[in-house]
Amino acid sequence: MSDQKYYTLAEGCPYASSQTSVLMRNKSGGGLGLLQDTQLIETLAHFSRERIPERVVHAKAVGAYGEFEATRDCSDFTSASFLNQVGKKTPVLQRVSTVGPESGSADTSRDVHGFALKFYTDEGNLDWVFNNTPVFFIRDPVKFPSLNRSHKRNPRSHLPDANMFWDFHVGNPEGIHQLLVLFSDRGTPRSVRYLNGYSGHTYRFTKPDGSFKYAKIHIKTQQGVENLSREEATRIAGENPDYMIQDMYEAIERKEYPVWNVYVQLMSPEEAENYRWNIFDMTKVWSHKDFPLIQIGRLTMNRNPNNYFADIEQAAFSPSTVVPGFAASADPILQARLFAYPDAARYRLGVNYQQLPTNAAKSQVYCPFQRDGAMRMDGNYGGDPNYVGSTIQPLLYYQDVKKTTPQALNLSGAHEKWLWEVIGREPGHQERVIENLVGSLIGVKYPELRKGVYALFSRVNKDLGSALQKRVEEEIKAKQS
Repeated sequence: MSDQKYYTLAEGCPYASSQTSVLMRNKSGGGLGLLQDTQLIETLAHFSRERIPERVVHAKAVGAYGEFEATRDCSDFTSASFLNQVGKKTPVLQRVSTVGPESGSADTSRDVHGFALKFYTDEGNLDWVFNNTPVFFIRDPVKFPSLNRSHKRNPRSHLPDANMFWDFHVGNPEGIHQLLVLFSDRGTPRSVRYLNGYSGHTYRFTKPDGSFKYAKIHIKTQQGVENLSREEATRIAGENPDYMIQDMYEAIERKEYPVWNVYVQLMSPEEAENYRWNIFDMTKVWSHKDFPLIQIGRLTMNRNPNNYFADIEQAAFSPSTVVPGFAASADPILQARLFAYPDAARYRLGVNYQQLPTNAAKSQVYCPFQRDGAMRMDGNYGGDPNYVGSTIQPLLYYQDVKKTTPQALNLSGAHEKWLWEVIGREPGHQERVIENLVGSLIGVKYPELRKGVYALFSRVNKDLGSALQKRVEEEIKAKQS
């Protein structure tokens, strides 16, 4: 048989033409359509079902494939196999996204950016579901839906609403560190190639003897951090809303592969108990002086998707997707995400989303208690027992082979600290932060809410709060006169 492709219907039946419908013709040349026209019916029915539910957050994204190369043997603090040998390479999928706007929105909108990686390791998939900022807006997971709603459209007007945004943040002041980052130059990165990624959460690197180290992960661009001004970001949003997607795609096509170095900060459980603030508080960072960065690898993105929908839109990431040697901590936001992310994937992609090629592990998979369901794509484990504790066909477990020990989670206390001075290290940056905040706050129509915002930023620095109040009120008064 020839290897040349010819047109068929989805079931494989050859079909004479892809461009005509089957009609019962009359003398005038017109005709009636027939239900026997499988091609027409399937084409129309499939077209109405092409869109799957859009991600509630992180809908607009840049995606690429690449590889992670270990630059250090990390077996002194983790049993993770992808980190146990210098030079070992692991295939990776990257998805970098804005958070609040819809899929068709502008790439250069001022926003936090998600920085998700899927490592196809030889012991299963590992997902790092990070952001391009080292901190976050909240420390209690019950606020997560409200946070995201306040950054989206007004439920009545369906318009972006500065009043909603600032009303939430005045009522939840623990996010002030993240707000300063968002309204700094880093709120509008020049492209995906010029931004960093951070775990934000505290994770754990574990060993088979039960010992572990707490860790924060930093992914630093080797292209250098570059950002857009507020004016540049606005201009590009109008000229090319898909600017970041195009920038990354064309760079990879030119073989200008972007590279990031991957670092960790490590902390012992004993150090965590006595640290100056709660290490599970996502609104805080660890001092690099206290816990220096240790490079563990290098990330290179070198291949564009073959098909955006199949490879990137259908990709599903969750912090619950971990491998031996890497584990969650007691961070309450992280604990909530362990449920929320795979639950979102089940809704958006279906219960067997892990079998989609972009999500499927490249290592052995044997999970006979997770079977059936819509769109099962494998042999469904044949007649293997679908219940636990079988003596007819006993299961072999990883910990029996590797002699691993479960690790306990330790808790510690909390303290507060705000860092406006860090932004002041770069000349002119504090003034740009003020300008960016003013640009948002002039859209807040409630005087009492504006006062609440000034008070919020006065907790960071009294001069910052008073400067904001003076500038915003002057501009509002000028508009009204």
